[in-house]
Amino acid sequence: MTNYNSQVDEYISKSADFAKPILEHWRKLVHEACPDVVETIKWGYPHFDYKNDFMGVIAARKDYCTFTFVKSELMKDERLKDSKSQKPEARFLGRISKLSDLPSDKEFISFINEAMQLNDKGEKVVKPKSDKPKVLETPDYLIKRLESNPKAKEVFDSKSDSFRKEYIGWIADAKTEATREKRMNEAIEWISEGKSRYWKYAK
Repeated sequence: MTNYNSQVDEYISKSADFAKPILEHWRKLVHEACPDVVETIKWGYPHFDYKNDFMGVIAARKDYCTFTFVKSELMKDERLKDSKSQKPEARFLGRISKLSDLPSDKEFISFINEAMQLNDKGEKVVKPKSDKPKVLETPDYLIKRLESNPKAKEVFDSKSDSFRKEYIGWIADAKTEATREKRMNEAIEWISEGKSRYWKYAK
């Protein structure tokens, strides 16, 4: 159990009841196939790293779970190769709501073995460069809320693009006005304290 991370335990324990056996099953198979795997929490989700590089990510949503192979486009299975061009929920292993939705353990372990081989070889996913400058737009409603709290605005403006992007994306993804308000209230409090969006998972 030395490579098991208590933060991943916490993530799974807080997931919906239907998701827990799915996440635990994936976790068990990853450790069986890759004893040297290292568990971490990054961007709020459990990651499985190997040889100091990304390998896989699990996530629990409201009514489904996902397993993402970080280097899926370099893998042989066409279902995996096509994954990155689709939204997470539309990918292979991207909308799992019960154990019977999963491929066989043998097939899944073969994917883990292939992902390990990519890391063993030091293979990297090459991201195409864009000539377009990065634009980070802060929604008007968040700007107004920040302006009402000078301390939070000062911290927000002084932080990196990635720091701001995490909060902007989280708030913008809210499905209802009530959820957006709740997230903004939490965000303003955390930002004024200099905390990142995922401060709860920081070591």
